[in-house]
Amino acid sequence: MEFILILVVLGIAIFVLALFFSFIPIGLWISALAANVNVGIFTLIGMRLRRVVPARIVNPMIKALKAGLQVSTNKLEAHYLAGGNVDRVVNALIAAQRANIPLEFERAAAIDLAGRDVLQAVQMSVNPKVIETPVVAAIAKDGIELRAKARVTVRANIDRLVGGAGEETIIARVGEGIVTTVGSAETHKEVLENPDLISRTVLNKGLDAGTAFEILSIDIADIDVGRNIGAQLQTDQAEADKRIAQAKAEERRAMAVAKEQEMKAAVQEMRAKVVEAEADVPKAMAAALREGKMGVMDYYNMQNVIADTQMRDSISKIGKNDVPGGEKK
Repeated sequence: MEFILILVVLGIAIFVLALFFSFIPIGLWISALAANVNVGIFTLIGMRLRRVVPARIVNPMIKALKAGLQVSTNKLEAHYLAGGNVDRVVNALIAAQRANIPLEFERAAAIDLAGRDVLQAVQMSVNPKVIETPVVAAIAKDGIELRAKARVTVRANIDRLVGGAGEETIIARVGEGIVTTVGSAETHKEVLENPDLISRTVLNKGLDAGTAFEILSIDIADIDVGRNIGAQLQTDQAEADKRIAQAKAEERRAMAVAKEQEMKAAVQEMRAKVVEAEADVPKAMAAALREGKMGVMDYYNMQNVIADTQMRDSISKIGKNDVPGGEKK
């Protein structure tokens, strides 16, 4: 019975010790003491209670102390609780110290919390980065299209990382400078002969203002001749003018056809009136005979005149058909 009681007590003691050592990082505390980092055991317990992983604070502190940096535990904990990457911030501080770049913990923490990689920014300050723009198409004054690609060498500006524009702005501004330079050239040959015109124009514009970078150089990697936009526009304009002329000609033709139809209708109307008037002639003559306004001899004389006229008309038609070169109907 006593043996069982001893086993139970030992089990409880082992459980309590395991719980104690799992809650209190004794190994981490010993590592901090060995590195001369002043972190008390109660400080580690407080980190546990504040839901801070002690290793995320102590290990960067050891790294910073060995590099000769003095960073307080409270600052590291505050940055951790704010959602920052403590290890990356400490690495950036060490890299900045080795490169003689002035960088304080507050600035590095602000850059990290802003969503930028502070370590990469420090590395870019030491080793500039090359940004390659996509192919930018621009048209010179002679209507020839040029397609250029540029390589922009930039260095991170630590002071403007918070609130400064990124790589997309640099690429957009360089593309704008290319379009401006090519567009102001009288001929595309000027740009082909002197590609550095683009570099000088872009650099003189101060395109890195308000960005997180400092432009060191702009090099034209490739430039090609594209389409003859001027000739194409002239061709399109000529085609449009041709269609307009055809439309106007078709309009005039339609108006002429309509007028011709109108004249034919008027002629037919006049003929109808003449036929109607001719139909009234016999009636008028009969009335004149009855009323004594016209005698029988007058009527015969008129008939003779009509017959004579018809005879002369027939003779003239026969003459034209018989005479060589005469008009035939």
